[in-house]
Amino acid sequence: MRMRYFATAAAAAMLLVAPPAAADTVSDWWEFAGRITNATQPPTADQYRAISRTSLAMFEAVNAIDRRYESYLGFPAGDSTASQDAAAATAAFKVLVHHFPTQRTALEDSYAIAMAEIRDERAREAGRLIGEAAAAAAMAAGGIDPAIPQDPYRPRTTPGEWISTPLPQIESFMWAYRPWAIPSAEALRPPPPPALSSAVWARDYEEVRRLGARTSTERTPHQTLMARYRQAFELAPTMRLVADGPGRTPVRNARMFAVYQMAFDDAALAMAAAKFHYNYWRPITAIRNGAADGNEATAPDAGWVPLLATPNFPEYPCGHCTVAAAIGEVMSAETGPIPAKGVRVGSQAVPNSIIQVLPSWERWVQEVSDSRIYGGVHYRFSNEAGEEIGRRAARIVMDRVMQPLPVRRGGGRR
Repeated sequence: MRMRYFATAAAAAMLLVAPPAAADTVSDWWEFAGRITNATQPPTADQYRAISRTSLAMFEAVNAIDRRYESYLGFPAGDSTASQDAAAATAAFKVLVHHFPTQRTALEDSYAIAMAEIRDERAREAGRLIGEAAAAAAMAAGGIDPAIPQDPYRPRTTPGEWISTPLPQIESFMWAYRPWAIPSAEALRPPPPPALSSAVWARDYEEVRRLGARTSTERTPHQTLMARYRQAFELAPTMRLVADGPGRTPVRNARMFAVYQMAFDDAALAMAAAKFHYNYWRPITAIRNGAADGNEATAPDAGWVPLLATPNFPEYPCGHCTVAAAIGEVMSAETGPIPAKGVRVGSQAVPNSIIQVLPSWERWVQEVSDSRIYGGVHYRFSNEAGEEIGRRAARIVMDRVMQPLPVRRGGGRR
């Protein structure tokens, strides 16, 4: 966005500082990082946090020039006349080319285009140096903790008995990262799933059996659409809208993206660790074996098939619900729970579909959770446990990192 000058005195003061980056610079590179990561599937352990490090590097670079928040990395303040565009683009470029060396040509071309638009050579060079230093600092953070065991997954079975052989799609490294803000993955572990003899188990089993079956006659056409649409949600339309909103600044946007990614990572860390701690059965397994759970209220269906393909890793807690709740918590704090222009959500699973507009972040989180039941892959209690993890992780991140610096008398930050 462009800075508005409301008073002659303010305008005169701003002449001493290089023009701020267009707010689009940060969101452009965040979105670009997402596209590169999504095109490189599955990501390696080195690539898994590439978007987060990109976001963190851009924040540290821009915040060094326009000092508004506490540095997460202890990164020093820099030249206030440096180009924020150059700093943000350089920080992102350096992180991405490190994590995705096979994309070097595309990244170099994009970086050259971005830098060519910055006409002030002195400000551009100063920004480049800050961006390079910020990228180096960010790439040294948030890595794998060597103290956390990464034992290969061993399927549980009776010796000599066949079971399905594909290994889980969640790798052991995914719960071995150092958290950004939460104390540990175990600190957010949910309580165990309900007992198989409980009324909660019977209730939620029956809900997914009725609504999540491929041939369900109780699921509405809209619920079927949402189950498919929400398999891989795309929030770039909303994030772009927020970043370009009135009064936004580059450093505020950079902080937003960094906090978003950190909350996502810490929530996902706790969720992945919990999944493999409990190793809980999916609806397709439970419903086909409903006669063996000891609960007379669960009706078995030996041929039951879910609407969606069941993800190949343990069920509890729900992963989609976890990260959606974390994002919803962060963005509710950023925009208010009911954004003026709604929550605009796309779908990577249905890429040619129109953008959906929802009235609130809470409504979006709830629809993500419900969609996993309609798809036949999660129970209600698992969704609720995931949402609680996501909200707790987000609140910890928001309370502990990148806090606004106090304003000195006469202006400026301490």
